[in-house]
Amino acid sequence: MTRYDAIVMGAGQAGPGVAAAVAADGGRVALTEVDRVGGTCLNHGCRPTKALRASARVAHLARRAGDYGVRTGPVSVDFPAVMRRMRNMIDGMRAGLVDWLDSEDRIDLFAGPSAFDGTAGGVHRVVAAGQVLESDRVYVDVGARAVIPPIAGLHDVEHLTEIELLGLDALPAHLIVIGAGYIGLEFGQMFRRFGADVTIVAGGGVAGREDGDVSAALTEILTGEGVHIVDGRVSQVAPDDDGVAVTVAGGEQISGSHVLVAVGRAPNSDRIGADTVGLEFDDRGYIKVNGRYETSVPGIRALGDVNGRGAFTHTAYHDTAILLDESRTVDGRITAYAMFTDPPLGRVGMTETQARASEHNVLMATLPMSAVSRAILDSETEGLMKVLVDADSEQFLGATFLGMHGDDLAQLVGTAMQAGVRYPVVRNALPIHPTVAEFIPTLLGALEPLA
Repeated sequence: MTRYDAIVMGAGQAGPGVAAAVAADGGRVALTEVDRVGGTCLNHGCRPTKALRASARVAHLARRAGDYGVRTGPVSVDFPAVMRRMRNMIDGMRAGLVDWLDSEDRIDLFAGPSAFDGTAGGVHRVVAAGQVLESDRVYVDVGARAVIPPIAGLHDVEHLTEIELLGLDALPAHLIVIGAGYIGLEFGQMFRRFGADVTIVAGGGVAGREDGDVSAALTEILTGEGVHIVDGRVSQVAPDDDGVAVTVAGGEQISGSHVLVAVGRAPNSDRIGADTVGLEFDDRGYIKVNGRYETSVPGIRALGDVNGRGAFTHTAYHDTAILLDESRTVDGRITAYAMFTDPPLGRVGMTETQARASEHNVLMATLPMSAVSRAILDSETEGLMKVLVDADSEQFLGATFLGMHGDDLAQLVGTAMQAGVRYPVVRNALPIHPTVAEFIPTLLGALEPLA
């Protein structure tokens, strides 16, 4: 049994920063990690998928070279080379993180599962790598995992999550994606650009949480690239001669070589012995926390995906920054985020649907990307812009940017929202020409009441 000044469960995007801060103050820290340091983002999330996205985008642009007056020969993708490029990048990033942790004398890294094993007198026990660790301060950063839905026959086939998909060395002949959320759409588009046939079964609609016009635009973009989208929910999965057969409610059957399950994520809070210390959860299984990440148990705080306060790398990383500043809380944080299809979808605040259901006096403006001069010049005119504001307070309510640089545009509006900047201030600012961002003032000058 070893006593530490702090135990950090999970070496994702929040955990190492907390461990480093405690160590910098002279404390001794135990840092546990069930898989590989860096968490979902580094190992099978943001970074590897964006490396693959870059390769897929180059292939797409090469095929479109004639649109720009550039002549090329036939374009093909060396899929093993694409995967090697991605893995070399990620392995290098992970090695750098491991080297840094190894250099920290006050941080002990424990590999493998870790779980609570009770608490007494304000001291919490955690079992990791066969050892019992004790501390009065524990920070839980154990993340989330892919949900495997109860579909008949799914466990009878070799189904993939994003983890197994990133481990492939041969391009699937026909990838069937169950789910049309962010993960499903990103992978579906990428693998189509790599040369695979792709079918997306959109049981909850294409990007079902977005407004109808955004969903329709995304559908048009993807189907225009040859992605087949099927409406309906999967009722059964079974092996067949091609590899796997997916049956959609209503009877349509789709045969493919591989099936990716991308229907959502669930917190790993059920894997850490939380009942032994009395942690409380919300109705979705996330650990309940207050604005300072304190749980129902004194001395235990929860950070990152597992606390239900954000499901992104940047929210987990931001949790650490807030935690280490006693003057700050997570309450009132404005979360901007993006889906990295090509073009990307950047989002912050309310959707139009949410604004219509609110009690705000809403003004809205929309603009197709085909009206944006920079998009025209770059021949990337797919998508749209949408901004929502409160007519009475002049505060931003939300924004959606589906189009080139949409991720960065959402960040701009998110910063204005977090700072409480009234929309006329942004409308009257001098924009740079020709940029996509210069049309934010244009939008704000065309606001009208919701019809």
